[in-house]
Amino acid sequence: MQADVVTWFALLVVVMILVSAVLVLTLPNMIGAVAVSGVVSLGVAVLFVLLHAPDVAMTEAAVGTGLSGVVLALGLRRLGLWRLERTADDAQPAPLISPQT
Repeated sequence: MQADVVTWFALLVVVMILVSAVLVLTLPNMIGAVAVSGVVSLGVAVLFVLLHAPDVAMTEAAVGTGLSGVVLALGLRRLGLWRLERTADDAQPAPLISPQT
């Protein structure tokens, strides 16, 4: 009976990971995509706990959610994409290399 509960919980976590991964790809808001990618990492960390690998789960939670989220957010800020709403002026992202005039 205990194994059935763990199996169903693992299946629920896998579905949550898959839905979150699809959301990362389809969200127009990049800040939301960074946040949802953290949800994917936390789901993977929960799966590692269910597989009796708490050391790997702690590493995944720290690196996958914390460090990756910070690095992605800093990258968005560096590229000038750190905005909550898009305006008409923001239809195209700024080029990485500006043309010489």
